[in-house]
Amino acid sequence: MAVPLTEEQKNHPLYKYYELPIEEVPEDKVKEIMELTFATPTEVNIKDINRMFDDGYLDCEYGLFTCPDGGVVMSNIMKFPGATPEMFDWWFAWHGLDSMRYIIWNKDDHYYCQTRNVEQALDDSLSYRERYWNTTHDIREALEKGGEPRQLSLTFVKPEDIGFDPEKVKDFNGTIICTPGPAVMIHFVRPTDYGCELRTRFYMGFMKTENGMAPIPDFPIIDFHGRTLLVHNIKEFTHLAKILPELFAQYKDDFSVGLK
Repeated sequence: MAVPLTEEQKNHPLYKYYELPIEEVPEDKVKEIMELTFATPTEVNIKDINRMFDDGYLDCEYGLFTCPDGGVVMSNIMKFPGATPEMFDWWFAWHGLDSMRYIIWNKDDHYYCQTRNVEQALDDSLSYRERYWNTTHDIREALEKGGEPRQLSLTFVKPEDIGFDPEKVKDFNGTIICTPGPAVMIHFVRPTDYGCELRTRFYMGFMKTENGMAPIPDFPIIDFHGRTLLVHNIKEFTHLAKILPELFAQYKDDFSVGLK
């Protein structure tokens, strides 16, 4: 069942996107994720994240892996035909201003999203990246359809703040959206001949220290939650891939749509 809307939300300019069907992850794919044992490759540790700049792909692009240096990482890779890295920067600057924008991303699981930094998000003198860097979104979402919604907060930081090489970031022709621990989120977006691709990492059980990102001792990681997160990630980004180019074309210069 889709997240219920208020009467005001039903009259929102973005309501037509709420009415769009959202594709479930196929049952055989869910079964694979829940049952498969993923062999851990050597480059899966958080200290190896700069390997993501290498051409080609790593052996940890998809699955749930126990990191040899501690913690667990959930990885996924998605195609975004007709999209660009700029669209991702815009999306993360734009959607935190209004819960309806978050709901249309995944109407089965997303309930609420609000940035604590409204003025920064609306400041058109800033680039899209600068509008979300060092901002915090308060979120309410479920990990699965019909699941219990949970409250969380995500603070977005510059890629260098979680260990990406500043020189590599400067020369990168894509974008990196990231948050620090206890679940280090990385959305690494690079252009392709069909649009762009999204390579996601969630390093669970890590924190920022003076010496970089390090595992949190005895952090309670539940295997089922990591697998459920992977299913959730596939669902929400499959849908975003369908609507992002159109939303960007219509609203890239309109950060106030639907706001009071």
